[in-house]
Amino acid sequence: MAEPTPDLALQQRVLALEAELAASRAALQEFTYAVSHDLRAPLRHLVSFSQLLEEEAGAQLQGDSAEFVRTIRTSARHMGELLDALTGLSRIEALPVHMEPVALEPLLRECWAGVQATEPLGEVQLEWQVPEALTVSTDRHLLRQAAQELLGNALKFSALAQPARIQVTVSAEPGDDIVCRIADNGAGFNPAMHSKLFKVFGRLHTTRQFPGLGVGLLTARRLLAKTGARLTLDATPPSGAVAEIKFPRATKNPA
Repeated sequence: MAEPTPDLALQQRVLALEAELAASRAALQEFTYAVSHDLRAPLRHLVSFSQLLEEEAGAQLQGDSAEFVRTIRTSARHMGELLDALTGLSRIEALPVHMEPVALEPLLRECWAGVQATEPLGEVQLEWQVPEALTVSTDRHLLRQAAQELLGNALKFSALAQPARIQVTVSAEPGDDIVCRIADNGAGFNPAMHSKLFKVFGRLHTTRQFPGLGVGLLTARRLLAKTGARLTLDATPPSGAVAEIKFPRATKNPA
């Protein structure tokens, strides 16, 4: 029997590796779903029975005892939120991708309006430099989710700035790339801790300072990666940060 040619052998190897990767992803998604699903019943029990204990014991629960019961219930609810976030991350790989030309300016305007409605803030100085003619080849729904995460972060972490300043700019880079930057003058982060930013539940601030689960950046990066775009985040001392989305191709709307 003749040996396969080098090109055919390479093609067969690539197909085998792709099949292994697909199987690994499917197994990981199944594991994540099973873990999150099976843990929900005991979590519901913790919440329900701690509440029943608090209601039935009534005045007998005082001081530290009452606080212990409240902590159990609060922690159980928080773990449920973490499981929801973990399940959401595991499902990103399976999301369909429909690439099409998308005008950035109206999509980003829509995202900004939505973020402001859900995360109201005081005075915000918004600098907007997004040419209306620029479009990118992307999935509209995935980009919208990612942009909302990034704009929401900029708004949230600027909460303590007086006033908050957010800059949204889009420009064409050499080589026909389009770069979207979302900058803020908020809390920023220590550049030495950059490696934690895109990890599951990676947080550089406490929940007392800023609420959240620590999955927003990772969610945005994975959503954008499915469309071929790249996301980076850099600190801008003395305060603030800038998120940068780089799209691989640039086109213009017809005049």
